Amino acid sequence: MEAFVEWGYLGLFIASFLGATIIPFSSELVFSLLIIKGYDFNLSLLVATTGNWLGGLSSYFLGRLGKWSTLEKYFRLKKEKIVKFKTNIDKWGSLLAFFCWLPIVGDPIAVGLGFFRTNYVLVAIWMFIGKLIRYIVWAFITYWGVSIF
Repeated sequence: MEAFVEWGYLGLFIASFLGATIIPFSSELVFSLLIIKGYDFNLSLLVATTGNWLGGLSSYFLGRLGKWSTLEKYFRLKKEKIVKFKTNIDKWGSLLAFFCWLPIVGDPIAVGLGFFRTNYVLVAIWMFIGKLIRYIVWAFITYWGVSIF
């Protein structure tokens, strides 16, 4: 974690990108530490959001590579379960991408949106908005926490 902080904005970008992929990683701590160390807030917000957004889009494209037969064979998912998931994806569409920032379920949402070929442009827009709001809220939490001490 310290190495990412030492690398500044590049470390924040890498941490944010990894945090939005299927690799479990938390970029919030790096983001908070850079803000506390006096790095430019707007640039930190832009770097963290962009890295996390691109990481989420990589999960989306990973999903686009998927095939029904692969899900059934390797993940032992029944077609009925896949169809039920598709019904939810179709119901909410690209708006689901807004929730790709959520821990645990965010990555499967991104992969599912890609797998079911949800409109890429709308997914990218909603995903960016969700991730931006996430980091703005996290920045307020950071500033509030620092103000207490």
